[in-house]
Amino acid sequence: MKVVIQKVSEASVTIESVKVTEIKEGLLILLGIEAEDTKDDIEWLTKKIANLRIFKDENNVMNNSILDEKGDAIVVSQFTLQASTKKGNRPSYIKAAKPEIAIPLYREFIMQFEMQLGKKIGTGKFGADMKVALVNNGPVTIIIDSKKRE
Repeated sequence: MKVVIQKVSEASVTIESVKVTEIKEGLLILLGIEAEDTKDDIEWLTKKIANLRIFKDENNVMNNSILDEKGDAIVVSQFTLQASTKKGNRPSYIKAAKPEIAIPLYREFIMQFEMQLGKKIGTGKFGADMKVALVNNGPVTIIIDSKKRE
């Protein structure tokens, strides 16, 4: 399971010209699920993200988490995070989980992250053509792969 986490001052998701979710200060999380991912990956990642100290404290040092800031979040499923560009110029998505595996894991990730934050989060729609807008704050962008727990 891979995530791209972006600290944002605002973000939104629009589907078919309808804005389905928007936030101010918080995190936009792009989530790529592969077939081998499990609930263990979800538990580890959601806890890691919730406690990631990437928000500035009173001394202007990145020392606070989204929990400390009581920030909002949006999670968007993005299978292209599982792209392999090893051969040729056309990315292969063979590692990306098929919908019958990915959808339940996506829903579980959302549920677990909401439990970590103690509130509802915004989401995209699995498989939809989405327009994701954001203002990256910092900029702060973090990539985490649950298979490489560094």
